[in-house]
Amino acid sequence: MAKVYAFMAPGLEEVECLAAVDVLIRGGVEVNLVSITDTLEVTGSHHVTVKADCLLKDVDWENGDAFFLPGGLPGTTNLGACEPLCRQLVKAYQEGKRVAAICAGPSVLGGLGLLKGKKATCYPGFEDKLEGAEYTRQGVVTDGTVTTARGLGYALDLGLELLALLDSPEKAAAVKASIQYDQC
Repeated sequence: MAKVYAFMAPGLEEVECLAAVDVLIRGGVEVNLVSITDTLEVTGSHHVTVKADCLLKDVDWENGDAFFLPGGLPGTTNLGACEPLCRQLVKAYQEGKRVAAICAGPSVLGGLGLLKGKKATCYPGFEDKLEGAEYTRQGVVTDGTVTTARGLGYALDLGLELLALLDSPEKAAAVKASIQYDQC
């Protein structure tokens, strides 16, 4: 069973995180919501408080298969300012593990140099933060071990893409049918 860590910072876009995570869980992926603060409760940009499963210090980086950054402001800024998280994301990427981000979240990956030479997407207005990437307006883009998504409207698509990559396209199709998602 694949294992995904989803990182939550104060000011995250709650639905971007939870919609993608929900799809993964329905597909049988083990997902851990991770607070980058010293408390399990994280309040998002729309004042919804989500309880994380663990703190950043509890992440088992060696056994994680994918590491996911939701967007939102100031959540994205807070993720990018978290040095232990950023160090580990670079290491995970260098080890060939999957990294994913949505909305403004890809700007963190860009700032870490993880998008150089890759196709990527993001929320409009953050294109210049995708350092070294070839920007595309696609809703969800996978290039190598990096998957990026444009924004909240693509959160389900991101979850389905990650499920297809971590398990199988057939599993993603089955989850898509079970949630009555007839888009694209």
